[in-house]
Amino acid sequence: MRLELHRLNVKSLKFSDKTGFADGTLSVNKAELLSLIAEDPLLGKNLDVDIAMPGEKVRVMPVKDVIEPRWKIEGSGQVFPGMLSDVETVGEGKTLVLTGCAVLTAGKLVRFQEGIIDMSGPGADYTPYSKTCNVVLVLEPSDPNMDKHDYEKACRMAGLKAAAYLAKSCAEVKADTVDVYEQANIREGMNSFPELPKVGYLYMLQTQGLLHDTYLYGVDVKRILPTIISPLEVMDGAIVSGNCVSACDKNSTYSHQNNPVIADMLKRHGKDFNFVACIVTNENVTLADKRRSSSYATKLAAMLGLDGLVITEEGFGNPDADLIMNCWKAERLGIKTALLTDEYAGQDGASQSLADSCPEGNACVTAGNANEVIHLPAMEKVIGYAEEANVIAGGWNGSLADDGSITVELQAITGATSELGYTRLGAYTL
Repeated sequence: MRLELHRLNVKSLKFSDKTGFADGTLSVNKAELLSLIAEDPLLGKNLDVDIAMPGEKVRVMPVKDVIEPRWKIEGSGQVFPGMLSDVETVGEGKTLVLTGCAVLTAGKLVRFQEGIIDMSGPGADYTPYSKTCNVVLVLEPSDPNMDKHDYEKACRMAGLKAAAYLAKSCAEVKADTVDVYEQANIREGMNSFPELPKVGYLYMLQTQGLLHDTYLYGVDVKRILPTIISPLEVMDGAIVSGNCVSACDKNSTYSHQNNPVIADMLKRHGKDFNFVACIVTNENVTLADKRRSSSYATKLAAMLGLDGLVITEEGFGNPDADLIMNCWKAERLGIKTALLTDEYAGQDGASQSLADSCPEGNACVTAGNANEVIHLPAMEKVIGYAEEANVIAGGWNGSLADDGSITVELQAITGATSELGYTRLGAYTL
């Protein structure tokens, strides 16, 4: 498979009478974009589109998802397959990417499981989306008593349609840069680099239901058995977030599109190891389902003859059991593992970090403690609903002060402790 990402580097945004791209600026026809998302009868009449730029004294909340604008300019399939388009396989051909730009969907959905993005100040240091030029959709349901699943789908589709619309409007512009990725089929890949260890990526997706959902080619992943997917399919939009979970470690659609684990493993392929396959698995609620998926995923890894697995989690608590089960089952099959997770160690950092553990889990990378408390100063402008700070996960009644400042845990900041490593937190050895 060969995938070319044709990138336009977006450095600024402005509203205009025509949507298009020139000289680093993405122009957006606000009325046209509003008309597009208002086509959904499940969305209310008081919709809005706004702009949030890096460095501005702007706060966006509550944020549901973040999506990178893309459009397929050559090859099979189309962006967000199974959502906006047919389910033809992606991961090949040419895809236009508006690099440096993001679509944010904001509004009161599950309320306590959405996030905050500050474009400046200390909060901006914790979210990668303070550095993107953001087109913000402020959404509301047409009926306040609407089923939450219907409203979530309406919000999800609005964000995807907006992202596709923005990129499609720039499809005729010559790319600033082109990144080329290639991956051999499994037969060829297994015989490549015989001197290097064979390594795979076990990609855990949040699928616990009750609006804790992720979609693969439009299919709710809790309905599948673990399966093999090309990393290029992931890079080309095959996985879409439908999650209403804690904002800090919610894998947004943007972070799936730009998964840094996949990007780094592709860079190191043929140098440090042979990157053979990406295995997608789910995170279930019942013990029987956890056993089934963990046994099936690690069986696939063993059938491929893998020497090692990188395993990433999404979420915390209940999914910790899936993470650890995947770990020890792989290790007992002779496959070495490295785990990526975050921690909920209490505000003082002294509590147990994970809900489960095992002796085999001795190579673990942390994305930070989501319970750490941070004070966010007041902003000059809030896009969305500031009062949600009092109910958002990581906040509490009184988190929003009278002066507009907010005191919350990192849990409330979108992408703060991303378990894909798509975060601004880091560490160094003293």
